[in-house]
Amino acid sequence: MDAGRWNHNIHYHPVILKAVPDGAARVLDVGCGEGMLTRQLGAYAQSVKGIDLDAPSIDLARKNTSVTNVDYVLGDFLTHDFELASFDAVASVATLHHVDLVQGLTRMAALLRPGGVLAVIGIARSRPVVDLPFDVAGAIATRLHQLRKPLWNHTAPICWPPPETFAGVKRIAQHVLPGAGFRRHMLWRYSLVWTKPSVGF
Repeated sequence: MDAGRWNHNIHYHPVILKAVPDGAARVLDVGCGEGMLTRQLGAYAQSVKGIDLDAPSIDLARKNTSVTNVDYVLGDFLTHDFELASFDAVASVATLHHVDLVQGLTRMAALLRPGGVLAVIGIARSRPVVDLPFDVAGAIATRLHQLRKPLWNHTAPICWPPPETFAGVKRIAQHVLPGAGFRRHMLWRYSLVWTKPSVGF
């Protein structure tokens, strides 16, 4: 059912998949929605959990997933009783702008085992003038992509406008997660990849 789906979030799923450590045992997909990324992650880890607060999305995810190493949780990743330091990778797409950024990043880091990888595709707010070149390029690129594949609209709740600018997200992320790699992408998204230190965090 996922074949042919495309939108700005799906476009950057490969960034997440590439970041998953080889031989990962347990992976968590935060804000999994209907489970498209979660299903993809099933090919990269022994066990994958997807968690989301939206019950209709979780229902759809469960309905459309047949692989045995993927499981879904209806709940809040900030408070759910996951074991700390138990995941080899934590992934998240278009979720962090729904929560306090510091709290969200801190919680994700706590769920990672030492040496585990956090991989995020996020949404942030453009600043007038400063971000205009990115916005123009994104609009052109979107039109070009849509010549080949229609835009798929998810059914999950929307939070708009994002509370933080791209510059703000970068500043906060690098403060909370020293050494985190931040990249601004063309289609109104950023990626954040961070490996949890083996000691001292």
